[in-house]
Formats: sequence, C-alpha cells, structure tokens
Amino acid sequence: MKRVVMAVCATFTGIALQGAAAQTEEKPVPIAQAPYHRPVFTNQYLTMLDVYVPPGRNTGYHTHSQDSVSVNIVVGRQTNQNFGSATINPPGAGGERGRATFTNYVKEGNRTHKATNIGQTPFHNVSFLLTSPQPYKTTPSTRNAQGFTQVMDNERVRGWRVRLEPGQSTGQITQTAPGLRIVVESGEIAEVVPTVADRAMYLGTGQYFWQEPGTTRSIRNIGTTPVEFVEFELK
Repeated sequence: MKRVVMAVCATFTGIALQGAAAQTEEKPVPIAQAPYHRPVFTNQYLTMLDVYVPPGRNTGYHTHSQDSVSVNIVVGRQTNQNFGSATINPPGAGGERGRATFTNYVKEGNRTHKATNIGQTPFHNVSFLLTSPQPYKTTPSTRNAQGFTQVMDNERVRGWRVRLEPGQSTGQITQTAPGLRIVVESGEIAEVVPTVADRAMYLGTGQYFWQEPGTTRSIRNIGTTPVEFVEFELK
C-alpha cells in the first residue's frame, strides 16, 4: 500500500512539474532577454541586438515594446505565432537580405510572439531598440551625395544604403546626429576624413559600429569585392 501511495504521489508530482515547466516556457520575456537575441551594445540612445536563430530553433515568446529597426543579414524561413493564439502563420515574403525595417511599437502597441526557423539556413539580423519612447530631437544629415541611397525616413530614424564596387567612392558627407553602421556584405574600405590620414578597415558581414556625430567623411572601397552596409542617424 505504501508503494502505491508513493507511486501516486510521484505521478502527481511529475505532472505538476511538467505543468510548471510548460508555464515557464510559455511565459513571455522582453525581447532583449529572448533566446537567440544577444544584446551586444547599449548606450543612452539604444540597445543593439544580434539575432541569430539556427535552423530548427525558435525564439520563445517575447515582447516588442520599443520602437526598433532591424536589418536582415541572412534570411531564414520563419513561422510566427502570436502569444495566446493557436494559429501558426507561415513564412512571409519580402525578407530579402539587407532590407531595413522600422516598427513603431510605441504607437502601434506591444507585440508578443514566437518565431521558429523552419528553413535550412540560419536567420540572422541586427536590430536596435530605441531607449526613449519619444524622439531625441536631433537633426540628421540629408546625405545628398554620391553613393548614399536613402532607404528610411520617419519620426525616429533616417537611413541610407551604401554599396560600393572595388575602387568606387562615396561623396563627402557630414554626420550631424548620433548613428550607427550595420554591415550587409563584407569588404575593405577606407574612411577619408579631411586633414587626417585615410583609415582603412575590414567590415565583416553582420558587424555593427556606433558613430558619433560631427564627422565629415567619404568612403572608398579599397578591396577586391563589393561592400554593402546601411547607416542610420537618429532623430
């Protein structure tokens, strides 16, 4: 009889533990704490996340609440499931490499979901979350110069894509607001700043660089392959 009671207790204990584990797994977390979302840089303006989801893995339920920008580095096939819904949405279209997307969660409201990579390649993007829910009241540059193609302009961020073939250069610009660079396609560049020696550097795919305002520069591809990146200035 004692063994029967112990077995019954063990069974109920196991069920309770499984239920508790399931509740823990389903509890949403802020995006910066989500699986495969790695915070890599933070300052008074933003937090940067390196998001890398291997094939067959998922992000767990997480909540987006801050205005954010993401840049696709490697496009994976991901399903999405909103928290509290049994519907699993199939992979959407339009996730091309290098695409920059802004989402205004402050105005549109929070989103809690889980993404699962069902493809054969990793899903990789670099995102940044704006710390303040209100604009910073900075004034970004216009960058009306050769080589800069504007890809984003809204109440929070202005962004430009730069793609240079070997030997090509951009025109000269002056950055007037805090910002950053996210690399889509690796290569070697030189930053050309008046009155100082050219600064050569290697840009690796998926790398990211914070850029303070006030610098006047142009950029030249000094490598043997095309290089592509996206630069942003905050508003």
